Amino acid sequence: MLRANRVETLTPMLFLMLAATTPTAIFGGVASVHPFIRIGFPVILAAVCLMGFIVLRHNRGRTMSPRRARRVVKESTWLSGSMGLMCCVWTVTNWVAAPPENHSYYAMIMAMGSLATAYCLSSIRFATIVNLVIGLVPISLLMLTSGHPAEIAAGTSLVVATVFLLRMILQQHGQLVALLQLQQQMRDLAHTDPLTGLWNRRELDMRLDQEIAAAGDGSRFAIALLDLDGFKPVNDRHGHAVGDLLLCEVAARLRRACGDDAMVARQGGDEFAILAPVGSPLLATALADHVLAGLAAPYRIEGQPIRVGASIGVAVWPDDGASARKLFENADRALYAAKAVERDPMSLVESGQRTA
Repeated sequence: MLRANRVETLTPMLFLMLAATTPTAIFGGVASVHPFIRIGFPVILAAVCLMGFIVLRHNRGRTMSPRRARRVVKESTWLSGSMGLMCCVWTVTNWVAAPPENHSYYAMIMAMGSLATAYCLSSIRFATIVNLVIGLVPISLLMLTSGHPAEIAAGTSLVVATVFLLRMILQQHGQLVALLQLQQQMRDLAHTDPLTGLWNRRELDMRLDQEIAAAGDGSRFAIALLDLDGFKPVNDRHGHAVGDLLLCEVAARLRRACGDDAMVARQGGDEFAILAPVGSPLLATALADHVLAGLAAPYRIEGQPIRVGASIGVAVWPDDGASARKLFENADRALYAAKAVERDPMSLVESGQRTA
């Protein structure tokens, strides 16, 4: 998506530049060259460039999706390659037909067009290489084999400049990949829990706000708050390292229990949260019972059998609150009621409150 955005940002000015060279290209063509090549090719290129400029201006501001980005990259590659091939045919044909004193004009216009195109497409390595090969290899060979010292020197300089540009483009691509990986790592650190790999409270709040904003009449989603029972004695008896491993195992079981049907987050300590979005199959089940069933089996950490319970409180939108704050309050209230039931089994367990 970043590559496609860069191409769409730089290409409009490239289209205008190439279209602006059309009159001079027609004027500088050799009269003995076939009119379709001498005049037709520049006119076709100008029309394509103007059409491309209009389309890109029309698309300016559109959201870039992965699917659209792939299409932009693909279209940029074959379109620029086709245009480069036409320019190459025009340049070579006129070079061969022109007197030696005019060769430098054709070399210059081809080199400038190819280098400008390569710069604009530098985020797409394959397209850049294709354009440089099509645009500069034929004219460089003509210059190097012309037998004229000045043209040989100019051709050598063009080859060196092309190799240098290719090297810079390859380095830029590596830096771009490294930058994206760093951004991904920073995003993960900002939105995930470093111990368990679950989403953190910040990401949970964002997702919950999104669910509330997108939910319509008749929609339902649920949030569940879960707290481990007896976790502190585990830490005191076996140490914090075992406690951390236990939390990771609990996180893994929660992931398996929810799958792709709900978001699991760690709020801190031994507290977890589950967001079952609109349309989740888990909404058609007893969410608390489903989650607790996934945690019911005994744990075995570093060969040591460990038993730990869990309490869960569930709040459903919009019945238990129309705002995130209200949903959290009601889920928290249900959670503490479930813990009270564990301490006093004779007390009544209200709807949405479970303990195991």
